[in-house]
Amino acid sequence: MKQPRRFDHVDTWVFDLDNTLYPHHVNLWQQVDKRIGEFVGRHLKLPPDEARVIQKDYYRRYGTTMRGMMTEHGISADDFLRYVHQIDHSPLEPNPAMGAAIASLPGRKLILTNGSAKHADAVLSRLGLATHFEAVFDIIAAELEPKPAPQTYQKFLGRHGVDPARSAMFEDLARNLVVPHLLGMTTVLVVPDGTREVVREDWELEGRGEAHVDHVTDDLTGFLRGLS
Repeated sequence: MKQPRRFDHVDTWVFDLDNTLYPHHVNLWQQVDKRIGEFVGRHLKLPPDEARVIQKDYYRRYGTTMRGMMTEHGISADDFLRYVHQIDHSPLEPNPAMGAAIASLPGRKLILTNGSAKHADAVLSRLGLATHFEAVFDIIAAELEPKPAPQTYQKFLGRHGVDPARSAMFEDLARNLVVPHLLGMTTVLVVPDGTREVVREDWELEGRGEAHVDHVTDDLTGFLRGLS
């Protein structure tokens, strides 16, 4: 059996944001998910149940519902992002233990998210992690092409001068680790700890046994401590 990639060569640490840097059971994304459904319903003049079917279909096919709405209906990305990220970030609490674990990693730390920089800034501020990251590469920097599109990772690597062979990627969606693994990154899937209810689609929680997933953890802080 092929051995998972190690971390002793890694000098750049790349993190997804939502459901990765905070626990799945916080269900912060549920607020965004609800507002996405509202946006789809209002724009397409559909009842909530029909809007949700379209929302989830576009999410799965296009990487984000926003991309699907842009492609299929020509909506404005600015309008979409402005609406769906108007949420209450107060469920997030400072996490100094994770901050210390991230700070102890050797090298650079970056965020790669399908969300907006404004949303990322709000999340990192609530978690007390903002000072630990060099930069946020968001959906605008990706020119509105979300993960798992290969060109998004290439844009990220180019903009920040990242060598994928010396990098690690932490994500909560296994499908978003396929391209990083192909590029040579060490990949880590962050999964729910199983002790509390999480609001996710079944497919979002799949993939932990796939070949492109080098490591799986339900305790990111503990995992990072083990590396340092």
